[in-house]
Amino acid sequence: MISPRRSLLTGTDETEVSYGALNLPAVVQPKYVQGTLDGLPAGESLPDGWPTDALALSQTTFVVLDLETTGGAPDGGGITEIGAVKVRGGEELGVLATLVNPGEPIPPFITVLTGITQAMLLPAPPIEQVLPSVLEFLHGAVLVAHNAPYDVGFLKAACARHGYTWPNPRVLDTAALARRVLTRDEVPNRKLGTLAAFFRTPHQPSHRALDDAKATVDVLHGLIARLGGHRVETLGDAIEFARAVTPTQRRKRHLADGLPRVPGVYIFRAADDRPLYVGTSGDIATRVRSYFTASEKRARISEMLAAAERVEAVECAHTLEAEVRELRLIGAHAPPYNRRSKFPERVVWLKLTSEPYPRLSVVRSLGPGDDAYLGPFSSRRSAELAAAGMHDAVPLRQCTPRLSVRTTSPACALAELGRCPAPCEHRISVPEYERQAAAPVRTAMVDDPQILVDALLARIEALAGAERYEEAGVVRGRLVAVLRATVRMQRLVGLTRIEELAAARRAADGGWEIAVIRHGRLAGAGTAPPGVPPRPVLDLVRATAETVLPGHGPVPSASAEESERILSWLERPDTRLVETSTGWASPARGAARFRDLLERAEAAARGQLPTERT
Repeated sequence: MISPRRSLLTGTDETEVSYGALNLPAVVQPKYVQGTLDGLPAGESLPDGWPTDALALSQTTFVVLDLETTGGAPDGGGITEIGAVKVRGGEELGVLATLVNPGEPIPPFITVLTGITQAMLLPAPPIEQVLPSVLEFLHGAVLVAHNAPYDVGFLKAACARHGYTWPNPRVLDTAALARRVLTRDEVPNRKLGTLAAFFRTPHQPSHRALDDAKATVDVLHGLIARLGGHRVETLGDAIEFARAVTPTQRRKRHLADGLPRVPGVYIFRAADDRPLYVGTSGDIATRVRSYFTASEKRARISEMLAAAERVEAVECAHTLEAEVRELRLIGAHAPPYNRRSKFPERVVWLKLTSEPYPRLSVVRSLGPGDDAYLGPFSSRRSAELAAAGMHDAVPLRQCTPRLSVRTTSPACALAELGRCPAPCEHRISVPEYERQAAAPVRTAMVDDPQILVDALLARIEALAGAERYEEAGVVRGRLVAVLRATVRMQRLVGLTRIEELAAARRAADGGWEIAVIRHGRLAGAGTAPPGVPPRPVLDLVRATAETVLPGHGPVPSASAEESERILSWLERPDTRLVETSTGWASPARGAARFRDLLERAEAAARGQLPTERT
């Protein structure tokens, strides 16, 4: 029987086709505007109108869907029937049901299971005609299915096969939700029929799409009623609750309640108020909430959550201030569950000693009289690697005694091997030693490392030419250590020598992020909201900024990591330099011009490639 009706999907008149006693409406393709889905690649953020995590379950629109198939793999075909029910707040808003011609024979066991025969499917529309209505019916709703990956897999494959963009809706799996809500004492398994019997639903599954979809609606309502006891009230809570979160995460998830959705720092604190973990985010509430989801699998963080009793939020003007405050808090408190940046003072330097025959020395701090140094290095090993590269390039002595210009001392084996000019035996004069060994190192540290680079490249070429690739690889590693340290230090010096620098960056909301940096330290931060002139805000930030006194070395007033975070922010294309007390400059022939060489050498070292001749 054919009769006209008003479509629940489009609001237009369309035709309902009855299949005898089955009375299942088949959707005839309505007027459909694909533009509502165009430009929405799978996996990206959904446009306005789609439900968000904060939406209450009672206000969420669900499309509960079930498919019947030929039993094969999801390859874009094989769908024989689609049933979907749209509900919100317990009220049924619409129904979509249709048989689908799969374009292939129906296996006999599928006919026995579902009662769907080949003859029933011959007049049915193919999936490519049904998809537009299905996608429109899904728009703005949460897709619900029992064992959802199966149904979603078939729909996504069909969309891909026939040129439709899958809208990537939020998905709630009633089978997964039942595993979290119901115990084995209540139900022996999580099959749809078992759950329908447990909840005494008015609709029972029958392996027909619409019947199973209606039964799933009843099961969904029963599960939502049980979620209240678990403090699951929003869509985001329900989706995360269905995932495999630990009992600790579920018990402690209230720690994320009431946190601000602004940039800043969050601190997990123990019962005695000790900081356990410090982190930063552009959205504190969202980031802290992620610690209580299935995506958080780090063992140390699980241990930290068990000990945490509260979360403290420190609101910041923008992400740069948040990153800097995080570094300072980690350095001040050394939280046990932070792995990085815990001890910013634990750095070493490689300096050239002040004596007639200078040598390289690894020290923990610099004195006012030190004028030739390299660093900071995060470990003694990295400093010694850079020192080895300098020893390969120039004839610096490697012994540690202080040598006299009046009396001699016995030479070591390096002198016999021709790797040291033997200043201990006065085989080289003080001026000549300065010219050959000390001066190239001084120049490389403060200005131009060309002499060191040329010498190390020549050594690599000679070793590679002799097919001594392993030795060439060792020298390459030393070259990387020297270049990495000189590039880093010269970048830091360029910033930290500036008494005051004011910069601004356009914020995502149209306002301005403002920072005042003094000697490489963030002294003040602020934000000018949209429509507020940024200049008065900058003047206020400058007036209230921290006083920072100059000091000695490339990082006199802050940790190297803080100054490097500031540098990364300043070097972004959208950051504007507003004012500076002096020029921001680097040496014209400094180490930065070897960046390409450094990147190639690092890439070769990571790939464990044989060293090629330069």
